[in-house]
Amino acid sequence: MLTDSHCHLDRIDLTPYDGNLTAALDAARERGIGQFLCIGVSLENRETVVDIARRYPDVVASVGVHPCDVESGTASVEQLVEWGRAPEVVGLGETGLDYHYAEQTAELQQESFALHLQAGAQAGLPVIVHTREAREDTLALIREHGSQEHAGVLHCFTENWDMASRALDMNYYISLSGIVTFKSAEALRDVARKVPLDRLLVETDSPYLAPVPHRGKSNEPKWVREVAEFVAELRGMPVEQLAEQTTENFYRLFPKSRAQ
Repeated sequence: MLTDSHCHLDRIDLTPYDGNLTAALDAARERGIGQFLCIGVSLENRETVVDIARRYPDVVASVGVHPCDVESGTASVEQLVEWGRAPEVVGLGETGLDYHYAEQTAELQQESFALHLQAGAQAGLPVIVHTREAREDTLALIREHGSQEHAGVLHCFTENWDMASRALDMNYYISLSGIVTFKSAEALRDVARKVPLDRLLVETDSPYLAPVPHRGKSNEPKWVREVAEFVAELRGMPVEQLAEQTTENFYRLFPKSRAQ
């Protein structure tokens, strides 16, 4: 079984499925994807992603505020801990730092990220981290405010091995998206070969970043198989083994998912 460890089911293009999310998920299930993590990015979509998780037994949710959404409202530690008590919510985020698209809000992003890390430690929930052009600040905030026991994941990883290894030292996981299949991503492929197998996840980040050969199209969960097949080939192993291990890693990182 494969797991799409990061997807935005409230944003994917359902036109090919006549607007039916169930049909889109069924298309993924037919390709062996048996677990989905639907990601919260703002105060506005929190209830939406939790409701999706309530509707489907193989979907779980996270709640949090994306670094590019902090200007529209952030959450307190108390709010995040409370929201994390919902049985469908297995992690906090996505949160983190994005200095590429939103450097002007860097201070607010740092404050929000620290609150998510503190809430994760308090609630015993892993934190889903978005990081772009903010390597040192991301690692410093994790070190200062995060929990090594519950830790989290650097999702849609696009950085170098140095950052990956330092995150791994703090008990974080590394998640690879369709970007690893892009021709320009040789440095990322080096990371994909080096990450310990028991700390690796795969994802689509759909509707964004569709993998080759679907690049340029609206991404969807069923294409996490292309990501897994590509990474398995890089590592010289059967895709079935990679699927089994990354799914086991997902349940280890997000243990509440097993109860759903």
